[in-house]
Amino acid sequence: MAKDHGSQVKDDALYEELREQGASKEKAARIANAKANGSLDHESTRLEDRTKSDLYDEAKKIGIEGRSTMSKDDLVKAIRNR
Repeated sequence: MAKDHGSQVKDDALYEELREQGASKEKAARIANAKANGSLDHESTRLEDRTKSDLYDEAKKIGIEGRSTMSKDDLVKAIRNR
């Protein structure tokens, strides 16, 4: 069972999961609260769900070098690390 993080955190279980994944307290609280009130559609922004072509275009837009030889997984990692 998730620990109660007070009235500031609306989804304690998601908050704890995000903290375990390394998110800061502030970021975890913002995401958990947005998900709880329905204003966050996190699945539509998952890089893994996008096509390699979309990822390539995103990498080009933000200036990642070597993108033409990268696999889809490499593109995801490069975009996340920007």
